Amino acid sequence: MIAKNSRLYFIDAMRAWAILMMLQGHFIEGLLDTSLINTNSISYSQWSYFRGITAPVFFTVSGFIFTYLLIKSPEKGLANPRLKKGIKRGLQILGLGYLLRANLLGLLLGEVYYSFFIVDVLHCIGLSLLVVTGLYLVVSKFSSWVLVSLFLLTTLLLFTFEPYLASLNYTIFPLALANYFTKAHGSIFTILPWLGYVTFGSFMAMLFSFYSKSRMLYTISITLSGCIGLGLILGSSAVFKFMGDVTGVQVFQSVAINNYLFMRLGDVLLVFALFMLLRNYISNKIFFRIGQNTLAIYIIHFVILYGSFTGLGLYGFFHKSLAPWSAIVGALIFTVACCFLALKYDTHKGVLHKHVKNIANAIKSKLIYGLHTGKSVLKIKAYRSLKLFRLNKN
Repeated sequence: MIAKNSRLYFIDAMRAWAILMMLQGHFIEGLLDTSLINTNSISYSQWSYFRGITAPVFFTVSGFIFTYLLIKSPEKGLANPRLKKGIKRGLQILGLGYLLRANLLGLLLGEVYYSFFIVDVLHCIGLSLLVVTGLYLVVSKFSSWVLVSLFLLTTLLLFTFEPYLASLNYTIFPLALANYFTKAHGSIFTILPWLGYVTFGSFMAMLFSFYSKSRMLYTISITLSGCIGLGLILGSSAVFKFMGDVTGVQVFQSVAINNYLFMRLGDVLLVFALFMLLRNYISNKIFFRIGQNTLAIYIIHFVILYGSFTGLGLYGFFHKSLAPWSAIVGALIFTVACCFLALKYDTHKGVLHKHVKNIANAIKSKLIYGLHTGKSVLKIKAYRSLKLFRLNKN
Protein backbone atom coordinates (compact mmCIF):
# COMPACT_ATOMS: atom_id res chain seq x y z
CA MET A 1 0.00 0.00 0.00
CA ILE A 2 2.81 2.41 0.83
CA ALA A 3 4.61 1.70 -2.42
CA LYS A 4 1.51 2.72 -4.43
CA ASN A 5 0.33 5.58 -2.26
CA SER A 6 2.11 7.28 0.60
CA ARG A 7 -1.18 7.78 2.45
CA LEU A 8 -1.88 5.10 5.03
CA TYR A 9 -5.60 4.53 4.65
CA PHE A 10 -5.88 2.22 7.64
CA ILE A 11 -4.81 5.21 9.75
CA ASP A 12 -7.64 7.29 8.27
CA ALA A 13 -10.01 4.44 9.11
CA MET A 14 -8.72 4.40 12.70
CA ARG A 15 -9.22 8.14 12.98
CA ALA A 16 -12.76 7.80 11.63
CA TRP A 17 -13.55 5.07 14.16
CA ALA A 18 -12.07 7.13 17.00
CA ILE A 19 -13.98 10.31 16.12
CA LEU A 20 -17.28 8.39 15.77
CA MET A 21 -16.68 6.77 19.15
CA MET A 22 -15.92 10.18 20.61
CA LEU A 23 -19.11 11.74 19.20
CA GLN A 24 -21.46 9.12 20.57
CA GLY A 25 -19.46 8.86 23.79
CA HIS A 26 -19.59 12.58 24.56
CA PHE A 27 -23.30 12.75 23.73
CA ILE A 28 -24.34 9.77 25.85
CA GLU A 29 -21.98 10.56 28.74
CA GLY A 30 -23.22 14.16 28.93
CA LEU A 31 -26.96 13.72 28.33
CA LEU A 32 -27.84 10.22 29.58
CA ASP A 33 -29.59 10.08 32.94
CA THR A 34 -27.44 7.43 34.62
CA SER A 35 -29.98 7.02 37.43
CA LEU A 36 -32.28 5.25 34.94
CA ILE A 37 -29.82 2.48 34.05
CA ASN A 38 -27.82 -0.19 35.79
CA THR A 39 -24.25 1.08 35.60
CA ASN A 40 -23.02 -2.40 36.54
CA SER A 41 -24.69 -4.09 33.57
CA ILE A 42 -22.47 -5.91 31.07
CA SER A 43 -23.62 -3.80 28.11
CA TYR A 44 -22.95 -0.53 29.92
CA SER A 45 -19.57 -1.76 31.19
CA GLN A 46 -18.53 -2.80 27.68
CA TRP A 47 -19.65 0.56 26.24
CA SER A 48 -17.72 2.39 28.97
CA TYR A 49 -14.60 0.29 28.36
CA PHE A 50 -14.54 0.84 24.60
CA ARG A 51 -15.31 4.52 25.09
CA GLY A 52 -12.19 4.69 27.25
CA ILE A 53 -10.06 3.47 24.33
CA THR A 54 -11.06 6.44 22.16
CA ALA A 55 -8.75 9.13 23.59
CA PRO A 56 -5.59 6.94 23.71
CA VAL A 57 -6.19 5.91 20.08
CA PHE A 58 -6.79 9.50 19.02
CA PHE A 59 -3.61 10.79 20.70
CA THR A 60 -1.51 7.92 19.34
CA VAL A 61 -2.81 8.31 15.79
CA SER A 62 -2.21 12.08 15.96
CA GLY A 63 1.44 11.48 16.84
CA PHE A 64 1.74 8.79 14.16
CA ILE A 65 0.41 10.96 11.31
CA PHE A 66 2.29 14.10 12.39
CA THR A 67 5.65 12.31 12.65
CA TYR A 68 5.14 10.21 9.53
CA LEU A 69 4.71 13.40 7.50
CA LEU A 70 7.52 15.18 9.35
CA ILE A 71 10.16 12.55 8.57
CA LYS A 72 8.86 11.92 5.07
CA SER A 73 11.09 14.69 3.70
CA PRO A 74 14.72 13.68 2.98
CA GLU A 75 15.93 16.99 4.44
CA LYS A 76 16.62 17.04 8.16
CA GLY A 77 16.52 19.63 10.92
CA LEU A 78 15.76 23.22 9.99
CA ALA A 79 16.11 22.36 6.29
CA ASN A 80 13.03 20.14 6.47
CA PRO A 81 10.20 22.02 4.68
CA ARG A 82 7.60 20.17 6.75
CA LEU A 83 9.03 21.59 9.97
CA LYS A 84 7.38 24.97 9.52
CA LYS A 85 4.08 23.29 8.57
CA GLY A 86 4.31 21.11 11.66
CA ILE A 87 4.89 24.02 14.01
CA LYS A 88 2.05 25.94 12.38
CA ARG A 89 -0.22 22.91 12.78
CA GLY A 90 0.61 22.51 16.46
CA LEU A 91 -0.01 26.21 17.16
CA GLN A 92 -3.23 26.11 15.15
CA ILE A 93 -4.62 23.18 17.14
CA LEU A 94 -3.53 24.80 20.42
CA GLY A 95 -5.20 28.07 19.42
CA LEU A 96 -8.40 26.28 18.42
CA GLY A 97 -8.47 24.64 21.84
CA TYR A 98 -8.63 28.08 23.47
CA LEU A 99 -11.01 29.48 20.86
CA LEU A 100 -13.55 26.72 21.49
CA ARG A 101 -13.44 27.56 25.19
CA ALA A 102 -14.07 31.26 24.57
CA ASN A 103 -17.46 32.88 25.12
CA LEU A 104 -18.05 35.64 22.57
CA LEU A 105 -20.65 37.42 24.70
CA GLY A 106 -18.26 37.48 27.64
CA LEU A 107 -15.44 38.81 25.46
CA LEU A 108 -17.70 41.60 24.17
CA LEU A 109 -18.43 42.51 27.78
CA GLY A 110 -14.71 42.49 28.54
CA GLU A 111 -14.83 39.31 30.63
CA VAL A 112 -12.81 36.12 30.27
CA TYR A 113 -14.59 33.24 32.02
CA TYR A 114 -12.65 30.58 33.92
CA SER A 115 -13.69 27.86 31.46
CA PHE A 116 -11.40 29.55 28.90
CA PHE A 117 -8.37 28.25 30.85
CA ILE A 118 -9.56 24.62 31.14
CA VAL A 119 -7.24 22.29 29.20
CA ASP A 120 -8.88 19.78 26.88
CA VAL A 121 -7.97 17.41 24.03
CA LEU A 122 -6.90 20.02 21.48
CA HIS A 123 -4.66 21.85 23.95
CA CYS A 124 -2.77 18.66 24.76
CA ILE A 125 -2.52 17.44 21.17
CA GLY A 126 -1.35 20.84 19.91
CA LEU A 127 1.28 21.16 22.63
CA SER A 128 2.33 17.52 22.19
CA LEU A 129 2.96 18.08 18.47
CA LEU A 130 5.15 21.06 19.34
CA VAL A 131 7.08 18.88 21.82
CA VAL A 132 7.55 16.20 19.15
CA THR A 133 8.87 18.91 16.81
CA GLY A 134 11.28 20.08 19.50
CA LEU A 135 12.59 16.55 20.12
CA TYR A 136 13.03 16.12 16.38
CA LEU A 137 15.10 19.30 16.17
CA VAL A 138 17.23 18.46 19.20
CA VAL A 139 18.45 15.14 17.81
CA SER A 140 18.17 15.86 14.07
CA LYS A 141 21.97 15.77 13.67
CA PHE A 142 22.19 12.27 15.11
CA SER A 143 21.07 8.91 13.76
CA SER A 144 17.32 8.48 13.28
CA TRP A 145 17.45 5.61 15.76
CA VAL A 146 18.30 8.11 18.48
CA LEU A 147 14.97 9.85 17.85
CA VAL A 148 13.15 6.51 17.78
CA SER A 149 14.66 5.62 21.16
CA LEU A 150 13.87 9.06 22.55
CA PHE A 151 10.19 8.79 21.60
CA LEU A 152 9.85 5.36 23.21
CA LEU A 153 11.80 6.42 26.32
CA THR A 154 9.55 9.47 26.74
CA THR A 155 6.45 7.26 26.70
CA LEU A 156 7.89 4.74 29.16
CA LEU A 157 9.06 7.42 31.61
CA LEU A 158 5.79 9.38 31.53
CA PHE A 159 3.64 6.28 32.02
CA THR A 160 5.87 4.77 34.71
CA PHE A 161 6.22 7.92 36.80
CA GLU A 162 2.66 9.16 36.31
CA PRO A 163 1.73 8.49 39.98
CA TYR A 164 4.66 10.65 41.10
CA LEU A 165 3.93 13.40 38.57
CA ALA A 166 0.26 13.44 39.59
CA SER A 167 1.20 13.89 43.26
CA LEU A 168 3.29 17.03 42.68
CA ASN A 169 2.04 20.44 43.78
CA TYR A 170 1.55 22.74 40.80
CA THR A 171 0.24 25.75 42.75
CA ILE A 172 3.50 27.61 42.12
CA PHE A 173 2.42 27.98 38.47
CA PRO A 174 -0.15 30.50 37.24
CA LEU A 175 -3.55 28.84 36.94
CA ALA A 176 -3.53 28.88 33.13
CA LEU A 177 -0.22 26.94 33.16
CA ALA A 178 -1.04 24.70 36.12
CA ASN A 179 -4.11 23.39 34.27
CA TYR A 180 -1.76 21.65 31.83
CA PHE A 181 -0.41 19.49 34.68
CA THR A 182 -3.30 18.94 37.09
CA LYS A 183 -7.04 18.25 36.87
CA ALA A 184 -7.62 19.88 40.24
CA HIS A 185 -9.10 23.01 38.63
CA GLY A 186 -11.31 21.32 36.04
CA SER A 187 -9.00 20.33 33.19
CA ILE A 188 -10.23 17.34 31.17
CA PHE A 189 -6.78 16.23 30.00
CA THR A 190 -3.24 17.09 31.09
CA ILE A 191 -0.09 17.14 29.00
CA LEU A 192 1.45 14.64 31.42
CA PRO A 193 0.97 11.75 30.87
CA TRP A 194 -1.04 12.11 27.61
CA LEU A 195 2.03 13.31 25.74
CA GLY A 196 3.19 9.70 26.11
CA TYR A 197 0.56 8.40 23.69
CA VAL A 198 1.59 10.99 21.09
CA THR A 199 5.28 10.10 21.39
CA PHE A 200 4.40 6.41 21.14
CA GLY A 201 2.55 7.18 17.92
CA SER A 202 5.69 8.99 16.74
CA PHE A 203 7.75 5.93 17.66
CA MET A 204 5.49 3.67 15.60
CA ALA A 205 5.49 6.09 12.66
CA MET A 206 9.28 6.06 12.45
CA LEU A 207 9.44 2.27 12.52
CA PHE A 208 6.73 2.13 9.87
CA SER A 209 8.67 4.59 7.72
CA PHE A 210 11.96 2.67 8.09
CA TYR A 211 10.44 -0.61 6.95
CA SER A 212 7.82 0.73 4.54
CA LYS A 213 9.34 -1.13 1.57
CA SER A 214 9.45 -4.50 3.33
CA ARG A 215 7.13 -7.16 1.96
CA MET A 216 6.67 -8.44 5.52
CA LEU A 217 5.74 -5.01 6.91
CA TYR A 218 2.13 -5.74 7.73
CA THR A 219 2.67 -9.35 8.75
CA ILE A 220 5.30 -8.36 11.32
CA SER A 221 3.46 -5.20 12.40
CA ILE A 222 0.19 -7.04 13.02
CA THR A 223 1.93 -9.85 14.91
CA LEU A 224 4.01 -7.55 17.11
CA SER A 225 1.12 -5.14 17.80
CA GLY A 226 -1.20 -8.00 18.74
CA CYS A 227 1.29 -9.84 20.96
CA ILE A 228 2.66 -6.75 22.73
CA GLY A 229 -0.85 -5.36 23.12
CA LEU A 230 -2.12 -8.53 24.79
CA GLY A 231 1.04 -8.66 26.91
CA LEU A 232 0.48 -5.11 28.19
CA ILE A 233 -3.18 -5.77 29.00
CA LEU A 234 -2.70 -9.12 30.70
CA GLY A 235 0.79 -8.95 32.17
CA SER A 236 2.06 -5.40 32.69
CA SER A 237 0.49 -5.03 36.15
CA ALA A 238 2.17 -8.22 37.35
CA VAL A 239 5.52 -7.03 35.97
CA PHE A 240 5.30 -3.73 37.83
CA LYS A 241 4.23 -5.49 41.03
CA PHE A 242 7.26 -7.77 40.73
CA MET A 243 9.55 -4.78 40.12
CA GLY A 244 8.06 -3.03 43.14
CA ASP A 245 8.54 -6.07 45.38
CA VAL A 246 12.16 -6.56 44.25
CA THR A 247 13.32 -2.94 44.30
CA GLY A 248 11.02 -1.50 46.94
CA VAL A 249 10.33 1.50 44.70
CA GLN A 250 6.88 2.81 45.58
CA VAL A 251 6.15 4.19 42.13
CA PHE A 252 6.24 0.67 40.64
CA GLN A 253 3.69 -0.49 43.21
CA SER A 254 1.51 2.53 42.43
CA VAL A 255 1.55 1.70 38.73
CA ALA A 256 0.63 -1.92 39.45
CA ILE A 257 -2.37 -0.81 41.52
CA ASN A 258 -3.70 1.65 38.92
CA ASN A 259 -2.18 0.50 35.64
CA TYR A 260 -4.55 2.26 33.25
CA LEU A 261 -1.89 3.85 30.99
CA PHE A 262 -0.01 0.71 29.95
CA MET A 263 -3.21 -1.32 29.66
CA ARG A 264 -4.78 1.34 27.46
CA LEU A 265 -1.60 1.33 25.39
CA GLY A 266 -2.19 -2.39 24.94
CA ASP A 267 -5.72 -1.59 23.73
CA VAL A 268 -4.27 0.92 21.25
CA LEU A 269 -1.90 -1.71 19.85
CA LEU A 270 -4.76 -4.18 19.42
CA VAL A 271 -6.76 -1.54 17.55
CA PHE A 272 -3.74 -0.91 15.31
CA ALA A 273 -3.42 -4.65 14.67
CA LEU A 274 -7.13 -4.97 13.87
CA PHE A 275 -7.21 -2.09 11.38
CA MET A 276 -4.00 -3.23 9.71
CA LEU A 277 -5.49 -6.71 9.42
CA LEU A 278 -8.66 -5.32 7.80
CA ARG A 279 -6.87 -2.72 5.65
CA ASN A 280 -7.79 -4.43 2.36
CA TYR A 281 -11.47 -4.69 3.34
CA ILE A 282 -11.99 -1.09 4.42
CA SER A 283 -12.80 0.80 1.25
CA ASN A 284 -15.68 3.16 2.03
CA LYS A 285 -14.72 6.60 0.74
CA ILE A 286 -17.03 8.43 3.15
CA PHE A 287 -15.40 6.60 6.05
CA PHE A 288 -11.96 7.73 4.83
CA ARG A 289 -13.21 11.31 4.41
CA ILE A 290 -14.48 11.29 7.97
CA GLY A 291 -11.01 10.19 9.10
CA GLN A 292 -9.43 13.00 7.11
CA ASN A 293 -11.73 15.68 8.61
CA THR A 294 -11.61 14.85 12.30
CA LEU A 295 -10.60 18.38 13.35
CA ALA A 296 -13.63 19.93 11.63
CA ILE A 297 -15.90 17.27 13.15
CA TYR A 298 -14.46 17.92 16.61
CA ILE A 299 -15.06 21.67 16.31
CA ILE A 300 -18.64 21.23 15.05
CA HIS A 301 -19.47 18.75 17.81
CA PHE A 302 -18.07 21.12 20.43
CA VAL A 303 -20.25 23.97 19.18
CA ILE A 304 -23.45 21.91 18.99
CA LEU A 305 -23.02 19.85 22.16
CA TYR A 306 -21.27 22.24 24.55
CA GLY A 307 -22.37 25.58 23.10
CA SER A 308 -18.93 26.89 22.26
CA PHE A 309 -18.86 30.66 21.48
CA THR A 310 -22.52 31.22 22.41
CA GLY A 311 -22.95 29.19 25.59
CA LEU A 312 -26.05 27.57 24.03
CA GLY A 313 -25.61 23.85 23.46
CA LEU A 314 -27.40 20.56 23.95
CA TYR A 315 -25.40 19.99 27.12
CA GLY A 316 -26.98 23.05 28.73
CA PHE A 317 -30.55 21.99 27.89
CA PHE A 318 -30.48 18.20 28.34
CA HIS A 319 -27.64 17.55 30.79
CA LYS A 320 -28.13 14.10 32.40
CA SER A 321 -31.83 14.08 31.52
CA LEU A 322 -32.36 11.62 28.63
CA ALA A 323 -33.67 8.09 28.93
CA PRO A 324 -31.40 5.33 27.54
CA TRP A 325 -33.18 4.85 24.18
CA SER A 326 -33.56 8.60 23.71
CA ALA A 327 -29.83 9.01 24.34
CA ILE A 328 -28.94 6.23 21.87
CA VAL A 329 -31.16 7.61 19.09
CA GLY A 330 -30.01 11.15 19.85
CA ALA A 331 -26.35 10.07 19.72
CA LEU A 332 -26.92 8.49 16.30
CA ILE A 333 -28.56 11.64 14.92
CA PHE A 334 -25.91 13.85 16.51
CA THR A 335 -23.07 11.76 15.06
CA VAL A 336 -24.54 11.78 11.55
CA ALA A 337 -25.24 15.54 11.73
CA CYS A 338 -21.69 16.42 12.82
CA CYS A 339 -20.12 14.27 10.09
CA PHE A 340 -22.52 15.60 7.44
CA LEU A 341 -21.75 19.23 8.29
CA ALA A 342 -18.00 18.56 8.36
CA LEU A 343 -18.01 16.81 4.99
CA LYS A 344 -20.14 19.60 3.49
CA TYR A 345 -17.60 22.09 4.79
CA ASP A 346 -14.78 20.02 3.30
CA THR A 347 -16.54 20.01 -0.09
CA HIS A 348 -17.08 23.78 -0.17
CA LYS A 349 -14.21 25.04 1.97
CA GLY A 350 -12.37 26.45 -1.05
CA VAL A 351 -15.30 28.73 -1.87
CA LEU A 352 -15.90 29.55 1.79
CA HIS A 353 -12.25 30.46 2.36
CA LYS A 354 -12.37 32.69 -0.73
CA HIS A 355 -15.45 34.52 0.57
CA VAL A 356 -13.93 34.92 4.02
CA LYS A 357 -10.72 36.24 2.47
CA ASN A 358 -12.69 38.74 0.35
CA ILE A 359 -14.62 39.94 3.39
CA ALA A 360 -11.41 40.25 5.40
CA ASN A 361 -9.76 42.23 2.59
CA ALA A 362 -12.81 44.52 2.32
CA ILE A 363 -12.73 45.18 6.07
CA LYS A 364 -8.99 45.77 5.91
CA SER A 365 -9.40 48.29 3.04
CA LYS A 366 -12.10 50.18 4.92
CA LEU A 367 -9.97 50.28 8.07
CA ILE A 368 -6.97 51.59 6.13
CA TYR A 369 -9.15 54.19 4.39
CA GLY A 370 -10.64 55.17 7.73
CA LEU A 371 -7.20 55.55 9.29
CA HIS A 372 -5.94 57.72 6.41
CA THR A 373 -9.10 59.85 6.51
CA GLY A 374 -8.88 60.24 10.25
CA LYS A 375 -5.22 61.15 10.01
CA SER A 376 -6.00 63.89 7.43
CA VAL A 377 -8.81 65.29 9.57
CA LEU A 378 -6.56 65.37 12.63
CA LYS A 379 -3.87 67.22 10.68
CA ILE A 380 -6.36 69.85 9.51
CA LYS A 381 -7.76 70.34 13.01
CA ALA A 382 -4.28 70.52 14.49
CA TYR A 383 -3.23 73.16 11.90
CA ARG A 384 -6.33 75.25 12.62
CA SER A 385 -5.69 75.04 16.34
CA LEU A 386 -2.09 76.18 15.89
CA LYS A 387 -3.21 78.96 13.55
CA LEU A 388 -5.64 80.17 16.17
CA PHE A 389 -2.72 80.70 18.56
CA ARG A 390 -0.48 82.04 15.75
CA LEU A 391 1.88 79.05 16.08
CA ASN A 392 1.40 77.63 12.60
CA LYS A 393 4.58 79.24 11.20
CA ASN A 394 6.67 77.29 13.70
